[in-house]
Parts: sequence; structure tokens; C-alpha cells
Amino acid sequence: MYRFEDCEVNPRQFQLLRGGHVVHVEPQVFSLLMHLIKYRHRVVAKTELLDAVWGDRYISDSALTSRVKMLRRAVGDDGNQQRVIATVHGIGYRFVAEITEIADAVDGPGIVRPPQQIRYCVSPDGVRVALAASGTGPPLVRAANWLTHLDLEWSSPIWAHWLDGLAEHHRLIRYDERGCGLSDWEVADFSFDAWVNDLELVVKATGLDRFPLLGVSQGGAVAIAYAVRHPERVSRLVLASAYCRGRLARATTADEREEAALDLQLGRIGWRHDDPTFRQVFASQFLPDASRELWDAFNDLQRATTSTENVVRFLDVFARIDVSTQAAQVRCPTLILHSRGDLRVPRTQAQELAALIPGSELQFLASRNHILTADEPAWPLFLAEINRFLAPT
Repeated sequence: MYRFEDCEVNPRQFQLLRGGHVVHVEPQVFSLLMHLIKYRHRVVAKTELLDAVWGDRYISDSALTSRVKMLRRAVGDDGNQQRVIATVHGIGYRFVAEITEIADAVDGPGIVRPPQQIRYCVSPDGVRVALAASGTGPPLVRAANWLTHLDLEWSSPIWAHWLDGLAEHHRLIRYDERGCGLSDWEVADFSFDAWVNDLELVVKATGLDRFPLLGVSQGGAVAIAYAVRHPERVSRLVLASAYCRGRLARATTADEREEAALDLQLGRIGWRHDDPTFRQVFASQFLPDASRELWDAFNDLQRATTSTENVVRFLDVFARIDVSTQAAQVRCPTLILHSRGDLRVPRTQAQELAALIPGSELQFLASRNHILTADEPAWPLFLAEINRFLAPT
């Protein structure tokens, strides 16, 4: 969190306080503020702000100027005083107010986060699947994705801000897919269909009738398959960093097939030999712009989440996922959010999803991270887009 003048900014809660009162600002204005705060040590060019906040959408200089004016008004500044945001003519803007970083309320002393509730359900083939609920409000179900762990994620710097942000306005329901986390690790059926069946199991166990569904990374493919199976249940679909075809499934040229096979083989060898070097490469693909501390946290989470044998099985199934046919059959409103520079899942996969899913919205985010971090400007914009899309009409 950040404090300047009489203002406080909480990136995790997407909140600006002035004089102790909430100031409502547009998502783009808040993202503009966060980018200027993050790079307050230098002048931020207009072109950089346009790319960071609006991505590929065309925004005129006059539109940027109007947003800066709105931001100044929100923080008690103006174009004459420029105590907080200074204009550097011909170049851009700079955040000039003295700023203090303060402890996040989620982790601060004396503050207790609302607990999550963990319980189990059992699949027809006898696999125990762990699920958890946190937050209050209308439900939001998140399909399981790569190596989740309901307990360890709760305090992980990789995922904690996701859980808090998504549960701020919803009752967030998530689960560990079979083979990892608190669910059973020793399972016979490790297929894509089994993952979709487990999502059906979780929905039934929670007694939900109709709800929005979030799919992150390969969880997006699971969410798509479920939405097609149960169009009467899924009210809206959100796909984040998702894809409809795994790396082997989408390889069309000899070079692409060779690269996909090599990536898969390196993964098998690296994990089978418990090689930390491979996990480090993996971390840098998922979080290229993160700190070394976050890389270490990501690696630690991976090691504690499942067995080496299961990781190899996961990678095999991931590479062959193909829900392109099902994607064209999705009929609910769909929002697709994707980091523009994602190194793990290329942006072309988001474009393919948008082309296949009728009437879907596509929003690129100014990031290279496959998993958005708490302190990057794309994170509050990500939450704002989800809240906008899921808001009651």
C-alpha cells in the first residue's frame, strides 16, 4: 500500500482513499495511477502509459490528457499546482509527491483475514477432491489449474492477492484437481475428461444452480468444456491466460512439432531427476518480470504441491489439450484476459479463443507474466475488468 498527501492506495483492493474516504475512479484511471507510482523514479512517456493502460486499443493524446485530469482531481491535485503529478512537456508525466509504502492490511499486525472453508467430495472413481470457499456475495467458481494447493496458496505471494481480489465481491469456490494439493495424489485416471468430471463434482457438492466460471491457464480449457456440457449452469465465462490447444496439439509445422516435443521431453527429464534448474526455467517462463524472491516462492510451491511422477503426467496431458471444437459451441457471454507478452502461452492463443467463441470480449494486459503479480499495473485492471463483466445488469 502507498500513502501520499492525504491519500492511500491499496492495489490489492483496487481502492483509493482520500481523507479516509473512498474515491471512486475509473479502472483506467486507477491503472494510470499505479503505473506512475511504480515508476515514480523517472518520467513516464505518454506512449508507455498508453501501452501499459490501454494495450492495443487506440487512445488519442487528448483522451490520455483527460484521464490525467481525472486522476489529479481524484488525488486533490490540478494542472497548476502539480504537487502529485507533474507534466513534462513533450515527453509525459512523473509522480512527484513524497510517497510512503505501508504494510498491506491483509498481512498487517492485528488484522485477521476471513478464513477459508475446506472440505472434501468423492468422485465416482473414488478420488477425494478438496474444495474451498472464501468471501461473501454471489458465487464465482474457479476451475483448477496447474499445481494448485488450497492451503499453501492461502499465504503464497504468488496467489494470495488473487484469492483476496476475487473473493472481495464474490464467494470464491475453488478446488485442487486430482493429483495435487489436498486432493488425492495417487489416481488412475489422469485424463482431461476426468478434470471436467471433477469440476462437475465440485459444482454438485456446493449446490450451485447458475454461476460465473473462471478458467486460468489450462483451467480455461476445462471451463470451456464444462460450459458446453452445462450451458444452463454457466452464466458467464472468464478465461485468463488460457488456451484451447496445448503446445503439441497446435503445432502445425515440423519445427513447431520438434520444439513442442523438446519442451515436453525437457520437462519429463527435469522433473524426473528433480532438477532445480528446470524448475527455475519454468518459473522464469511463468513470471519473467518477477523478483527472485517470487521465483523462489513459485519453485517452493511447485515442489510441495504434487509428486514428480504426477508432474510428468500433467505435462503430457497439457500438451495434447484441444477444445477448439467445444470453444465454438460456447453460448454464454465470455471475457478473455491475456498478458500481451505472455511467454508461457502466446497471445495468439487468446486471439484464437476470441475468434472461436461467439461474441466474446478480448482484453490484452500490459504484462509478460503468465500469472499476474500483486504490484504490477495490469493486476488492478485485471480485477476491474472481471468485476465489470460480472456486475449485475
